[in-house]
Amino acid sequence: MFSTVAPFRTLSCSRMRPLALLVFCAMALAACAETEFLVHTAKQVRGDTISTGDGRYKVGSPYQIKGVWYYPAEDYEYSETGIASWYGPNFHGKKTANGETYNQNDMTAAHRTLPLPSAVRVTNLENGRSIVLRINDRGPFARGRIIDVSRRGAQLLGFERNGVAKVRVDVLPDESRQLKVAAINGGSQQIQVAAAPREVVVAKPLPSTTPRTPSASVGTPASTSTPVRTNTLPPTADPVLSEEVEVLQVSPTGIYVQAGAFSQLENALKMRDRLYDMGPTQISRFPVSGTEIYRVRIGPLATVDMADATLTRVVNSGVSEAQLIVE
Repeated sequence: MFSTVAPFRTLSCSRMRPLALLVFCAMALAACAETEFLVHTAKQVRGDTISTGDGRYKVGSPYQIKGVWYYPAEDYEYSETGIASWYGPNFHGKKTANGETYNQNDMTAAHRTLPLPSAVRVTNLENGRSIVLRINDRGPFARGRIIDVSRRGAQLLGFERNGVAKVRVDVLPDESRQLKVAAINGGSQQIQVAAAPREVVVAKPLPSTTPRTPSASVGTPASTSTPVRTNTLPPTADPVLSEEVEVLQVSPTGIYVQAGAFSQLENALKMRDRLYDMGPTQISRFPVSGTEIYRVRIGPLATVDMADATLTRVVNSGVSEAQLIVE
């Protein structure tokens, strides 16, 4: 009885050895591929280089979407805070506004007015992650959004599941000019990207034993803020992020509906009274070119949904230029 079973087991093991070897080789190849992918991703997160793409250079004429006019222009001083969204599967494989084929896994984004292509640094003001993206498409056209990033961009910035995030978008002037030249000349190359500036503002403090330092909100001179570097990162499914993303710790931010900015206090008071019933309305003074302007805002608002609803009410009341601001 035992003599008939033993040979069968011996035979089965001997036949399984080649299969086990094949499985081991496959696993090793997969590990190598994963390592190569993570190394490539790490370079993208650090912003060492950015691809020029294969589209044409385009600024474009003013255009109107849903009653709102947009004015594309070369703006190498552009910096804005607001709400970002992302777009992916429904546009994957389609043409972008400058003639490229959209790939949701590339480090790209859509913007309403910046030249195509341009380079921008996008910083998630909720977790501190900061990456460089290439603008190659127009959008978003939903009110209250300032940039649409690719699906991969949303993954690296950490808001793919949420769908939206508070962000700061800063144009990279030197890299954008290089992208312009490359697009006009029709060349494809890798452009070196400068490291993230230390004055990048990050909104949500992460757990740390490092004492928190006072800082100014977005829009004030960077010299008034002293960010503190911390190695604490939120949980992520992308292991390379724990080593490659720079996280700075400063004060939290809020979402506001900005109804307008006025040079005369009297006009600001009229707007405040007009919007008084729509939420906590305030007037703040802001220095500009040696003078002061008066900004009328509703907020802070607790969630993006609440901010969107308030923005809709303000726009429907006749304040067509109202927008969401993160500060």
